[in-house]
Amino acid sequence: MAADDGDSSKFAAIYDSSSPSHPLLSKPSTSALGSPRRSDPESDPTQFLQISYNFGPRPFKDIPFLLLFDLLVLSTFGFGIFSIFHRNIDYGSASSFTYDFTSSSCVKNSTFAKIPHGYWPSSSAMYGMVSSSDSVFEKNLIWTLVVTFVLSVPFCFTVLLLLKHYTKQIVYACLPLFVLFPIFFNVYWFVACTLSSSCSHALPLAYRILVLVFVFLIIGIIVWIIVANWHRIELTIQIIGVASDALSKNLKLFVVLPLLTLGLVVYYAPIVVFLVFARFNGKFVPRELDNDYFCEWKEDSWVPAYYALAILTMLWSLAVMVEMQVYVISGAIAQWYFSKEDSTPKKCIRSSLRNAFGQSFGTICVSGLLICIVRVVRAIVDNAREENPQGIVNLVLRCCANALLGALDYLNKFTINFAAITGEAYCTSAKMTYELLRRNLLSAVFVETVSTRILTGIVFVLSAAYAVATWAVLRGVSNLGIDSYLVAILAWLLLIVILAFFVHVLDDVIDTIYVCYAIDRDKGDVCKQEVHEVYVHLPISRSTRSSLIPNALNA
Repeated sequence: MAADDGDSSKFAAIYDSSSPSHPLLSKPSTSALGSPRRSDPESDPTQFLQISYNFGPRPFKDIPFLLLFDLLVLSTFGFGIFSIFHRNIDYGSASSFTYDFTSSSCVKNSTFAKIPHGYWPSSSAMYGMVSSSDSVFEKNLIWTLVVTFVLSVPFCFTVLLLLKHYTKQIVYACLPLFVLFPIFFNVYWFVACTLSSSCSHALPLAYRILVLVFVFLIIGIIVWIIVANWHRIELTIQIIGVASDALSKNLKLFVVLPLLTLGLVVYYAPIVVFLVFARFNGKFVPRELDNDYFCEWKEDSWVPAYYALAILTMLWSLAVMVEMQVYVISGAIAQWYFSKEDSTPKKCIRSSLRNAFGQSFGTICVSGLLICIVRVVRAIVDNAREENPQGIVNLVLRCCANALLGALDYLNKFTINFAAITGEAYCTSAKMTYELLRRNLLSAVFVETVSTRILTGIVFVLSAAYAVATWAVLRGVSNLGIDSYLVAILAWLLLIVILAFFVHVLDDVIDTIYVCYAIDRDKGDVCKQEVHEVYVHLPISRSTRSSLIPNALNA
């Protein structure tokens, strides 16, 4: 009994009584729709408090990974500073070193040839090398990209408001354009290339027809995807509307998240400088080739190891920043969800940032490390498949690697969202998330993938329309000619990258609301009625469907 009391007090901050047959189970609910059948709570006296958002003080979690990450960062910066002060100033001056037969080493000449004055062309001469057409192209390109970047901010807010208030109209208006826009661009480039003598000469008719048919096949696949998922369009529309409403209540995220990305760039800047100066650490050593001696630069033995350390630190830091953004989004949205009032709690984003950089930073480091490992191993597997696709051994290794990577993805799904809500450690959050979703008959892998596809399609349609408008304006106000197509394509790429970030944020909001909804079902509570009216229509976990019939028969 003492052990039971200790376990109960350990989780007393965020859990309530639960089923003993599974860890951390909630009390059985009398509502058949709101919560599935639970196991008998009297089979074990061990019970825990219900899961909810932890507004109180949080203890530090996953401290070993926090210390490991800090050690890598400090080592990267420490050896980087050492590389600057320990650099060889003679790097790049190989012509000033000659082989000394007396000492059998490379020595620096007292005098060496200098670049004569006037060797470099004057600035006016170099400017004259640049044609006026290139100058016009660069000017129009810079201005177009700047205007696109500035307009992307109100553009994103407009898209958010439209998705919040007119989700159904936007989705149904864009669905035909998912097909019509690719068809238009495919036919347009084919006709334009056929009419252009230079293009038709560079690309024969047979190749043009082959590309045309290939693109039409891709369009056919898009049509098939839309038709196959048509029965889920209405549910997807409601999910996007709920997520857009939640995101509109936390608009400060659009300030915090870009600042976090900017902070990562600033953090990367000195590491890149260190990597450059690390090359300057070494000396000139003699080399023999055909009985002829010459001097060659040789880096110090620690430089390759430092490159590996710095690259590993940069990759882990990138993954940590991605997971930190997810953590901040989840914390802010969860506070909005569990607030009984209509308004969002004050300083919710600030508290999420404080937890992310404080008590839960170790948990974020664990998640980032796992993601980094998965991405690196997956890249290695894909590269090995391209280089040597033959052999049964390679096939078995790829299958094992894909199974392991899939298991890690399965483990990491919703874990950081749950950690942002409860403040638990990574492993505890992963286990509790799995148990939470399983006992509520919800999938730990599937939320609503159609929403991501539809949002991606909307982003493509809007950015393509902007690119067409940009091309029309450039054709009217400038004499770029065919270069206007390149400028419009670059503007389209910039806008689609920014809108893709917006879609990524909205996807994280959808995942967070899904976890919050599962917590509500677990408690038999309804914090946001509009969310329950939508998410209750999500399909149940396939792994639990088979158990429903025996349970119903036993009941």
